[in-house]
Formats: sequence, structure tokens, C-alpha cells
Amino acid sequence: MKNHTTLGEFIIENQKDFLYSSGELSRLLSSIKLALKVVNHEVNKAGLVDIVGNAGATNIQGEDQQKLDVYANEVFMRTLVNRQIVCGIASEEEDDFVIIGGKNKSHDNKYVVLIDPLDGSSNIDVNVSVGTIFSIYRRVSPLGTPVGKDDFLQPGNLQVAAGYVVYGTSTMLVYSTGHGVNGFTLNPALGTFYLSHPNMTFPEDGNIYSINEGYYIHFPQGVKDYLKYCQEEKENRPYSARYIGSLVSDFHRNMIKGGIYIYPTSSKSPKGKLRLLYECNPIAFIAEQAGGSASDGYQRILNIKPKELHQRVPFFCGSKNMVAKAEEFMAKYPEEANY
Repeated sequence: MKNHTTLGEFIIENQKDFLYSSGELSRLLSSIKLALKVVNHEVNKAGLVDIVGNAGATNIQGEDQQKLDVYANEVFMRTLVNRQIVCGIASEEEDDFVIIGGKNKSHDNKYVVLIDPLDGSSNIDVNVSVGTIFSIYRRVSPLGTPVGKDDFLQPGNLQVAAGYVVYGTSTMLVYSTGHGVNGFTLNPALGTFYLSHPNMTFPEDGNIYSINEGYYIHFPQGVKDYLKYCQEEKENRPYSARYIGSLVSDFHRNMIKGGIYIYPTSSKSPKGKLRLLYECNPIAFIAEQAGGSASDGYQRILNIKPKELHQRVPFFCGSKNMVAKAEEFMAKYPEEANY
């Protein structure tokens, strides 16, 4: 390991960068770290124990829940609730946000967490990388009162921290508190995350585009035109098509190698499929902190004011120049902005 700085040491050393914090955000990040290690342990056992496959239920979005979806959600909820570090949690797997507090006075806590406990979980059965995505905001409701929906329906530009984990050939945590992006790799023998990818940045250009082209016929015209551009034999094109179907895995690869990830609206998903609060905002925050860009095709993702907890939006994210080019094609069809 080139860098022997542990995640715990890094959090403490950089605590001075946390505006308004008195150590609470550091403790919150440490709690998330603990939950990640527990989930990672179960993900790595998938196939050996009865934790793969469909759980027999659907979530609020009407999607089939996988057993690991349910397990990961329970781990994060239990860890954050038991440690009494946050005043509220919203999860992709829960119908509504969860208020934390009561006689233990945790209403005085400053932060709320929004989380996608296991992104890409349908890939577990076939041993493809999956991940966890999380987002942290300062509450807007008064201290000492229960949190409300407005605490969670904040635009992404107000995030104080966001991150994701890739459970892959190695387990890696990537996060930002608004001061750049750093990646930490888990040493499974010691159960410790070490700083392995300091100051991660997006190349301004790339030659990878990531989109499920199987839905091409259902895409808006602006996306179809951009895909034709990607496939032309001109200059440094055609680009390479790389699509895993797990947002964190596709994004992680593109951040390292340069590329664009697209999940647009379609006739099958007229509002897009990805959730603004649990997926797009935290990934967009990391992208911008790494010098990349994130858009719904027409506007900056982080400027969108959420209207509901499980709101969906189209998502264009990656190398800055590639996202800008995609927006050029989308701008020719302004009527498609009304998703």
C-alpha cells in the first residue's frame, strides 16, 4: 500500500475543513464506515449463504427488492439509529423518511443522511460489482424539533458530504466533503480502509460512453443524435461503449479513465429512472469536486430543487467536455426538457 493513512486518521486530520462541525460529522462518517464494512462482509459471502435473489417484496418505486437490498438497508438504519448521530434518514428502500429522536435528545443532531444502501443489487446473483451511495446535509429545521420533509428536499449544492462504495475486486470508498475527492481501499486482512487514491480527478475529455443502448429506440432525439456522434469515425472517435449496469461501477471507471454516463428519459421511463436524492445528487457532487460535470441534459443537477423524496431525473455525468457536448445536442430539442 503506497499510502499508509487510514480512513479514520484522514477524517480526523481533515476535521478542520468541516464548517460548523464540532466532531459530529466526523463521527457520522465513522459510523457509515462501520456499516459499509458490515455490508461488504455479507456481499462477499453472497452465493455461500442464502442472501442472494429476490426478497419477495417491492420498494416504494415498485421495484423488486433483492435480499441484499433489505439487509443493507437494515444495517445502515440500525447503525445510524443506534449511534444517535443523525436526526433523520431517508433511504431508497423506505417509503418515507425516518425521524430519529425522542427522550435521547437526538433531535439536537445537525445532520440528515440520504442513502441508496445497495445500488445495482440485481447484479449480485451474477457476481458483478455493486455499491452503496450516501449523501449528507445539514438540517434546515430548528434544533430540538423533529426533522421534516424540507430537511431532505434540499438541492444538491447544499450537500456537506457525499460518497459511494464499490464492492468489487477490491472494496473501495470514495467520498468528498467539498474539498476534493479521495478514495480508500479496504485491506480485508485488517478490516481497515487506507488512502489509495488521493485527490481523484476526472480527465476533461474521455473516450468512453456508458448507456444501455438496448433502449435506443425509446430515447429522446437529442440522445440518439449524441450517440451517433460518439460512433462517428472522426478525430478521436468512435468512442468505446462500456456499460456495467451498476451506477457506481460505471461512474468509478469513467472518473478514472475519462468518459460519460447517461441514463436519459425514455418512452419507458418518461421522467428518467435514477433517483435525484439517493443517486444523482451525491454522484454529481463527487463528479464536480473531481472536476467533472453532471446535468439532466439541460441544467446542472445540483441546482435542481427536489419536489419529492423519490423523484427521478435524467442523468448525464462525467468528463466536463463530454457532458457539455451532450448538452449541445439536447439543446436542439428544448421541448424534451419537460420531463
